[in-house]
Amino acid sequence: MHPILLIVFLPLLAALVAGLTNKAAPSVFAKAITTGALFVSAALSWPIFLGFVAGTYEPTVVPVLKWVQSGSLAFDWALRVDTLTAIMLVVINTVSALVHLYSWGYMDEDPDQPRFFAYLSLFTFAMLMLVTADNLVQMFFGWEGVGLASYLLIGFWFRKPSASAAAIKAFVVNRVGDLGFMLGIFGTYLVFDTVSITEILAAAPGMSGATIGFLGYNVYTMDVLCVLLFIGAMGKSAQLGLHTWLPDAMEGPTPVSALIHAATMVTAGVFMVCRLSPMFETAPVALGLVTFIGAATCIFAATVGTTQWDIKRVIAYSTCSQLGYMFFAAGVGAYGAAMFHLFTHAFFKALLFLGAGSVIHAMHHEQDMRYYGELRKHIPLTFWAMMAGTLAITGVGIYHLGAGFAGFWSKDAILEVAYGRGTELGNFAFWMGTFAALLTSFYSWRLMFLTFWGKPRWIESEHIQHSVHKTPEEAGADTTGGYHPHESPVTMLIPLGVLSIGAVLAGQVFAPTFLDDAAFWGSSIFYNEPLIHAMHNVPYLVKYAALIVMVIGLVVAWYAYIKDTSIPAKTAEQLGPIYRFLYNKWYFDELYHYLFVVPAFWLGRQFWKIVDVGTIDRFGPNGIAWVVEKGSVGARKFQTGYLYSYALVMLLGLVAAITWVLF
Repeated sequence: MHPILLIVFLPLLAALVAGLTNKAAPSVFAKAITTGALFVSAALSWPIFLGFVAGTYEPTVVPVLKWVQSGSLAFDWALRVDTLTAIMLVVINTVSALVHLYSWGYMDEDPDQPRFFAYLSLFTFAMLMLVTADNLVQMFFGWEGVGLASYLLIGFWFRKPSASAAAIKAFVVNRVGDLGFMLGIFGTYLVFDTVSITEILAAAPGMSGATIGFLGYNVYTMDVLCVLLFIGAMGKSAQLGLHTWLPDAMEGPTPVSALIHAATMVTAGVFMVCRLSPMFETAPVALGLVTFIGAATCIFAATVGTTQWDIKRVIAYSTCSQLGYMFFAAGVGAYGAAMFHLFTHAFFKALLFLGAGSVIHAMHHEQDMRYYGELRKHIPLTFWAMMAGTLAITGVGIYHLGAGFAGFWSKDAILEVAYGRGTELGNFAFWMGTFAALLTSFYSWRLMFLTFWGKPRWIESEHIQHSVHKTPEEAGADTTGGYHPHESPVTMLIPLGVLSIGAVLAGQVFAPTFLDDAAFWGSSIFYNEPLIHAMHNVPYLVKYAALIVMVIGLVVAWYAYIKDTSIPAKTAEQLGPIYRFLYNKWYFDELYHYLFVVPAFWLGRQFWKIVDVGTIDRFGPNGIAWVVEKGSVGARKFQTGYLYSYALVMLLGLVAAITWVLF
């Protein structure tokens, strides 16, 4: 038996067992079986990945079963294992296994733990289905499976109105993107007469320059197909325009946030673009759109992240920004660099989210950073884990020393390759990415300083007040309120430790393989070797751009939140409308509310009043009921109970019948 079968189907089996037993067995049963299955899947994934790194593992396709045979449309359920799949297997299963273990501590008091762990494993299975897909229909199956599982997980605490709203928002916004993805798949089948990824990618170069009629225009075939497919990626990977669901997804439990933002759902779009990279290489307009949207998302999310106070929301916007980096890297043709950033990002982003969960756990469920302070002395292990994640996401490293944290290697490579591309869009992406790196450094260090430095501001939190049964007035000069933050249990600290290793070493160890080894990638992506050479020959100032802006962001954050804490309020007041614009997330939610939600509700009300109540009910059940009621009133007049009345009716009927016959 090929190990890929166990890797993919063990999470599904564990999800079914945990879900079906639910509360019929102790919660530890569901926790143990799902966590065990994921650790087995993770353990089996690493040898495959390392085999591709060493060059000893050959790409293969493992058949599962016959699926569809209808005319020319024929495809099987088969699991594709190549370099791209191997990377995703490691990312998904490693992070998911650690999230499962972390959830033992974080969700310890939740009465619905079996359901939670079943959802987690189902989510993992759906993502594994997506990344092992050998055809577009199977990929779409995993694509929609991830969407369903995300709905269940984001709305896990469904009794919270905000969680239910966030789940619906994620589901609806992703359906918009999925429509584009569906149309892209339909169009691809129309053009290539197959949904097999291998056959499509082999035939794609021959379609370069071909045209097709679309919306009344004669346009380039591959551009249309790739733009439609990219719209699907925009929804799943929360790119500008279809991003609004991602920050709200933090309404789910923190382990869910870590899983969605780091390893699964949001990486699906990047994976799909890289998987179909030979197609995208024949579509220059689509690649230009990918570059522009990626760069725009990068800067948009970074600007918003600088103004948020919720610790999880800051990290959520950082996810959105980092996904922008991945897309514009793919847009300029550096698919290897995009996947490298996806790989490193999974470790430090999962670390940051789980670290944030540990802080929230220590602070009695408080998420507002304004009510933190001085926590490094009370939760030192969490502090050092968050520090490792921050050093990684801000790109700390020195080029000439050949040393740096994970984010340094991948982010630096993306900026270099964008500059090295030499196109206008490439230069635009480089400058946007550099400025976003500056803002990333600022808001990341802002998070650290507000959380772990400065004086305690705990008593200002309502959560802490409820815990210590004191008001700020009663606490007086004691800003702690007598509250004692506590370090997380060992089941939460072990994942933090493992992910810290990844945040520190993932870039250092694997950078040469991901960036420079064409043999490593094989035919799994389009590898642009001249572009990689150009990347290595960019000026030193470009190579040090990420480090320079990191230092600037660090200094500004230190001055504003440690040296002179009055600066943020003064700056917000001076900037006025600009600050409110950023704080309100560029008013995208409000804009969509008035453009789509309000008209949709109005249209729904009109349909209800005019079509449902006014037409269907009036002439349907209500109308029939009225006729029956009035008819019964009339009929009741004939039911007198007197014999002569019935005889009269019979006589009249007889006369009428005779009259009809005679005349």
